[in-house]
This record gives sequence, C-alpha cells and structure tokens, in this order.
Amino acid sequence: MLEYIAKRVFLMVPVLIGISILVFSMRVVVPGDPVDIMLYGQPSTAESRAELRSFLGLDKPLPTQYFLFVGNALRGDLGRSIQTRQPVALEIKNRFPNTFKLTICSLIIAALLGVFTGVLSAVKKDTWIDLASMVASLIGVSMPAFWLGLILMMFFSVNLGWFPVMGSDSWKHLVLPSLTLGLIAAAIISRMTRSCMLDVLQKDYIKTARSKGLSERRVIYKHALRNAMIPVITIIGLQFGYLLGGAVIVEIVFNYPGIGEAALNAITWRDFPMIQGLVLFITVIFVSINLAVDVIYSFLNPQISYD
Repeated sequence: MLEYIAKRVFLMVPVLIGISILVFSMRVVVPGDPVDIMLYGQPSTAESRAELRSFLGLDKPLPTQYFLFVGNALRGDLGRSIQTRQPVALEIKNRFPNTFKLTICSLIIAALLGVFTGVLSAVKKDTWIDLASMVASLIGVSMPAFWLGLILMMFFSVNLGWFPVMGSDSWKHLVLPSLTLGLIAAAIISRMTRSCMLDVLQKDYIKTARSKGLSERRVIYKHALRNAMIPVITIIGLQFGYLLGGAVIVEIVFNYPGIGEAALNAITWRDFPMIQGLVLFITVIFVSINLAVDVIYSFLNPQISYD
C-alpha cells in the first residue's frame, strides 16, 4: 500500500508541472498586454504602467517568470491581488472555508439521495419507481446548476419565504445552494449506483445468499451494496472536485461569499494573480482527491491489486 501511494504521488509530479505551465500560460496566451488589460478604462501613466509590470514580474524573461511563479507557489506565495492588494493565498484562506462547507453539505445530500434512489431503482427494476427515478436523474444531469438555483430561489425564497435569497450568516443560507449542487450530483450518483447494483444482483453469490434464506434487506444492504459501492466511491470522490468547481457558479447566483465570488471579482477586474491562484488551488485539490479515492479503494476491498 505504501509503495502504491508513493508511486501515485510520484506520478502526480508531472501532472502538477503541466498544471503549473497551463496556469502560468494564462497571461501569456491571452491576446494583448496583461498590463493594458488590467488598466483598461483606468487612467494610467508610463510610471504606473512600469510599476505594475515590475509588480507582476512581466519585465523578466518568460522562463524566469515561470520559475519564479513555481518557486513562490511552492512556498505558498501566489502573488498579490491587483484589486485588493492582499496576498492571494490569504484571500483564498479567508474564502475557502465557506466554499468547503457548501461542498461538504452538497456532497452529503448527493451521496445519501443518490445511493438511496439508485438502490431503490435497482431493486424495483422496470417498475414505475424505477422509471420515475431514471427520469428525475436524467433531468438532474441535464439541468444547468444556475437554472436549478434560480428555480429553487424563486420557489422557496420568493414565494414561500422559507430561506434567505443570499448571504452566509446562518445555516439557512446554506440550504438552497447545497440543494442546487447536491441534487445535480445526486442524479449522477443515482445512475451509477443503479447500474452497479443491477450488475451485482446478477452474481452467483447473491443467489447463494438468497438460497440460504437470508432476508432480502440483508442481501441487498450487506452483500450487494457493499460490493456495488466500490465504483460508486469513485464517482462520489470525483463529484467532490466537480462540486468545488460547480460551487463557483452557484455562489454567484446566491451571492455566497466563497471562492466563486472571488473568481467573479477577479475576472471582472482582470486580476490575473487572483485568477491564476484560484485555478491552481482548485486543480491541485482535484488531483489530490483522485489520489485519496484510489487509497480508499484498498480499505473497501483489500483484494484490489495495485500492481
């Protein structure tokens, strides 16, 4: 196990290098001078332009800029925001807990609802329950997050007044954004759970368990679901990374003060250091989640080989 983890960590190195190159290239491949883009519509002098260029390190050769960018990032220094003049790492540190709470709440909703409906759909195969579950899943997969968020906001906030429209002052502010992300992710998990359960229920050991007189509940939840959950764990783990990215859009819809709001402000103000820091931070988390999911496999099924 330790050898496998070490191998996976080693393989992450070229991935992270590639990510760093792509993130660094953002300000290189974008048409125009980054200084002109950042100062668009603002009064500036030659001295202020030179100061900003020096502040961003754009007066150095590209290879030097890249190695300085990577070296600073490894030390936790992602530069300073053009808009707030605060360190990007500090901005992320202040905002990420809100996004993390939203993601965790959404993932709990998605996992519980997705696994439950997937198992129920598989057990009730070819019934109206199965059909209703699959139709709901198809709608959930197809619906954009921002559209579902607006629908929930209109119904539960504007019409019923149960939950606030925006903000983050109490647990009530988490309900609608979490439902928005969780319902969409639940649709994906439900479809995967149903598919895996249908496959497992055809196995010989399930037939043997039933022939021994075990209750259907025990056969389903102890024997079938335990083995069906292995690929489902992959989807749940990947959904964590997707939810972090999807939270950006939902946070904007609900004006939730997290990474999404910071990303919108950075794009609006053409704040390249902030954009680069946010993209690098989220992608590194996503890669780390993939590693964590692989490690969890071994605890769910020790028979899995990592050769």
